[in-house]
Amino acid sequence: MATSTTEHSTSKHDWHSSDYVDWWITRDQSRDAERRQRLQAMLTHAGSARDVEPSVIDIGGGYGVVTEEVLAMFPRARVTLQDYSEPMLAAARKRLVGYSERITYVLADLTDRGWVDRVVSVGHGPFDLAVSAIAIHNLFEKSLIADAYHAVVSVLKPGGLFLDYDLFFDEIGGLAGNTQMLLAAGFARVDCLWQQIPLATIAARKVA
Repeated sequence: MATSTTEHSTSKHDWHSSDYVDWWITRDQSRDAERRQRLQAMLTHAGSARDVEPSVIDIGGGYGVVTEEVLAMFPRARVTLQDYSEPMLAAARKRLVGYSERITYVLADLTDRGWVDRVVSVGHGPFDLAVSAIAIHNLFEKSLIADAYHAVVSVLKPGGLFLDYDLFFDEIGGLAGNTQMLLAAGFARVDCLWQQIPLATIAARKVA
């Protein structure tokens, strides 16, 4: 049964509920200006010229904010937007209708190891660039996050880059613990680009 917006809890997400997702998006948009500044700053580290055609995966892309910023910075990019929530993907399709020829949407659960094969076959993988924002921490368990990092490595081309803006809570290892998980997953180098605990932006480079 749907609840009123006053009864929603930000600690218990119901990503399969259209009512909840609509409420969450409205709430999230109140932080849009600040978040976009962080995303834009993060994407400057992608290092590609505006006229290239990078293949990009947006992991846990939700209603499309990160993809929108990727396409603004790289107008010729092709993006595969993955998310676990059909209501979120529906909102992204509506929001990004003007870019429909350059976006592939994939419904996939990061806890299902089959998501890798799905995004590579349905999307345009392997990818030059993986991006994510305020998503992977929602797996909550360090083992699941570590598995997700392994999966990200596997969908990137040699030398590919992973840019992530997320919440690195102590309960999931903090920034230091996540850095170690990324290195253990197969990234050759992990750099912190910005930090305001528990938020941080990181860049992880796959071996060329």
